[in-house]
Amino acid sequence: MGLIAANLFITLDGVYQAPGGREEDPEGSFAFGGWQAPVSDDESGAAIAAGIEQMDALLLGRKTYDIFAAYWPHQSGDIAETLNRVPKFVVSGSLTDPAWAGTTVLPDAMAAGRLRDEYQQVHMFGSGVLIRSLLEAEVLDRLHLWLYPVTLGQGKRLFDAGTVPATFRLAEPARSYPKGAVSLVYERAGGVETAEMGAG
Repeated sequence: MGLIAANLFITLDGVYQAPGGREEDPEGSFAFGGWQAPVSDDESGAAIAAGIEQMDALLLGRKTYDIFAAYWPHQSGDIAETLNRVPKFVVSGSLTDPAWAGTTVLPDAMAAGRLRDEYQQVHMFGSGVLIRSLLEAEVLDRLHLWLYPVTLGQGKRLFDAGTVPATFRLAEPARSYPKGAVSLVYERAGGVETAEMGAG
């Protein structure tokens, strides 16, 4: 069985909105589009690219799909070649005629779970709303957070109201990069337990 892995570029205060460009997602008058590039470096970029090379299917929420579909078909290079080549899946209740070649529309997060039977590594990028839905449906296998040393004070946050209570464990050793970014790969470990902290 394969796995579904969500890759999310996120700030210290939990914002994932528009890391890639100023006009990527200005919803809510977001003022900091393109915040990722100044705190990126060659090492973290190479690690992100290596992860993309491993995937054999791409899963996206509708908002991120629209952003990717408008951009990647017109780009060249290894990342563009991979994203344009692999089968793409978008979870949407309204999209009926996807323009990006090789795209299949899925009705909901639960339907995405079957992709693990067909592909070894299904990767996601962005798609915070879908990540929360996949966690709720218990079909997200790995949550790969690329945590950057930035706080924004506004924007879409991954873990907002309604987040399913859960515990996670590190699936890989944490890795840091020259400009302060940290790669954290988590797997779901179960529900939340509580206890009193001892004096010792």
